[in-house]
Amino acid sequence: MSDAQCPTSLSRFAVFSLLLVLTACGGGNPTDPKPDGGGPGDTPDASTDGGRDGGGPVDPLDCGNGILQAGETCDDGNLSNEDGCSSACSVESGWICRTPGQPCVLNVCGDGVRGPKETCDDFNTRSGDGCSATCAVEAGWNCPSGGGNCQAARCGDNIVAGDEECEDGNAAAGDGCSATCRLEAGFKCPVAGQACSRTTCGDTKVEGTEQCDDGNNDMGDGCSPLCTREPSCTNGTCTAICGDNLILPGNTTEECDDGNLRDNDGCSSTCKLEPGFQCKQIESDPPAFVEIPVVYRDFIGNDQTHAQKHADFENKNGSEKGLVKADLVNNKPAYAKTTGGSTTTNGEALFNQWYKDSSRSKTEVSTLRLTRQGTSSSYVFDNPDFFPLDNKGWVATGEEPRRNNNHNFSFTSEARYWFEYKGTEVLSFRGDDDVWVFINKKLAVDLGGVHGAENGSVDLTLPAGTTVNTKYSMNKGGIYEAVVFQAERHTTASSYKLTLANFTTRRTECTSSCGDGVVQPPEECDSGTNPGGYGQCAPGCIFGPRCGDGIVQEAFGESCDDGNDDNDDLCSNTCKPRIG
Repeated sequence: MSDAQCPTSLSRFAVFSLLLVLTACGGGNPTDPKPDGGGPGDTPDASTDGGRDGGGPVDPLDCGNGILQAGETCDDGNLSNEDGCSSACSVESGWICRTPGQPCVLNVCGDGVRGPKETCDDFNTRSGDGCSATCAVEAGWNCPSGGGNCQAARCGDNIVAGDEECEDGNAAAGDGCSATCRLEAGFKCPVAGQACSRTTCGDTKVEGTEQCDDGNNDMGDGCSPLCTREPSCTNGTCTAICGDNLILPGNTTEECDDGNLRDNDGCSSTCKLEPGFQCKQIESDPPAFVEIPVVYRDFIGNDQTHAQKHADFENKNGSEKGLVKADLVNNKPAYAKTTGGSTTTNGEALFNQWYKDSSRSKTEVSTLRLTRQGTSSSYVFDNPDFFPLDNKGWVATGEEPRRNNNHNFSFTSEARYWFEYKGTEVLSFRGDDDVWVFINKKLAVDLGGVHGAENGSVDLTLPAGTTVNTKYSMNKGGIYEAVVFQAERHTTASSYKLTLANFTTRRTECTSSCGDGVVQPPEECDSGTNPGGYGQCAPGCIFGPRCGDGIVQEAFGESCDDGNDDNDDLCSNTCKPRIG
């Protein structure tokens, strides 16, 4: 039989017959893997069919079956060329073959795959997001090598990009714009490349990291004196408010709530979980500390000659219970004594100034940090020398002298904390002078009057089998508020200890997986710091500009870049032309 008489194609079910015929017609070597070359076993395939008759790495009986197998980069279910997937089952230039068995499509800008003429492709043809309408990388951005959403190239380049909220031209923290170009609490950074400035909570302008600004220092009115959203609850039932740092039982509208209205931190401005972060409910894993807002109001003692001195401070001494009514009125303690005052106070009008802004006081807003005790759910703030206003208030303006041991006395404080009632909570307090604790707006601890440090507590534990606390009108599972009012009225000593046991609520704490030093999909890299820059892992855990990315970076000394790190072709692995 001559070569011309040998069969050239057979149906797939005749595999064994085909092999026998090819062996008879090949040229003398029954083990030759490329039999149509007519020579010995190492003779190259002489056909012009792309190796489909056995001369290539792909089994000729597999390519074209619509199943992607070893050695194939595509398989569109046919053996045609110029349709994206060649007759050798390799992707043709300018095409994208996503699904085996389905037709390939031409690579175009906006399809999410970076083509040979594109420097990026982020699934759209919109400019301003790092990848332009023509799929070119925009200044200040860094884009994944294979396509996808772009990220900021680096913090400190004066270009706000990706998840950056600010750019002040440096990567230093503490100046309003953090080392990762995120706004720091209490700052606004409206113009890239310029220094940030502090916001003013209480000026009725919502700026920077503020969630709200109602122009006052009152708590419990929906917007705290720290310009954060407060829960809105009635009789234990609350309205879901994104950003109030509270996840309500049975709430299905919020996937998370981390206490702010900012995107790109794991929990979005609409309280939805964001990809690339690990978020947990801190009720099941209590944090090391909690911070609660506190408002201080500084007064001038009655022994001074100043026009704004207050008769209730540094005047009368003695323990005095029953100064306030059993229920809060407009979220403030209500004076319970008759007109004319009491043994330590001088009437309702002056008492009403203790916890409200007036010309007699100067207000300072801060937080109390309560530290977790061991592995328990008990949190404590304890300061036996409690002088939070030594360099503030009337002393700071030079209108009141420091007293005993160089301290600023004569002030009040108001601290509030929301909790989900579980029937196991215990609150205890030590302080001087006056201390009142209200639970669900009802008086629970009364340590009124001018006295040394005294202790008080309230146990909210429910008896077994019960779900309602009738004393404070609380239902198990409801959301309620604990409020502590304190006054320092005599220049001898000042102490403050607050213990909250089992006062927990469900909140969200998110950490980014980018930056943990472990490469997790869809991350391209993760060095732990990810500073960006040439040859480094960049913010967003994608590769920064580098040799081998297919883009000639002349600014970094590249004169060629063929998209690989091979050192045996025309462009070396240092992105310089090879010589010789």
